[in-house]
Amino acid sequence: MSKANYALRLQPSLKSAAERLAAAEGTSLNQFINVAVAEKLSVLETEEFFRKRAAAGDRAAFLRFLDEAGDEPPADGDAG
Repeated sequence: MSKANYALRLQPSLKSAAERLAAAEGTSLNQFINVAVAEKLSVLETEEFFRKRAAAGDRAAFLRFLDEAGDEPPADGDAG
């Protein structure tokens, strides 16, 4: 796996908090920051995915689907 170096400037309070949490998780600060960036990217990309899906949706078709779903109560084990 190829890696890129980047000089990251963190506020001292953020760096201290990140170091503390990384140590609590038993990982390095570098690994902690990598995971944090990956999580943020995942959130933003997932949001964009659902935004595109919603824009392509057909509300009338959805409402027709709901109308055809029936009104049977949940089967045993499905409720709750």
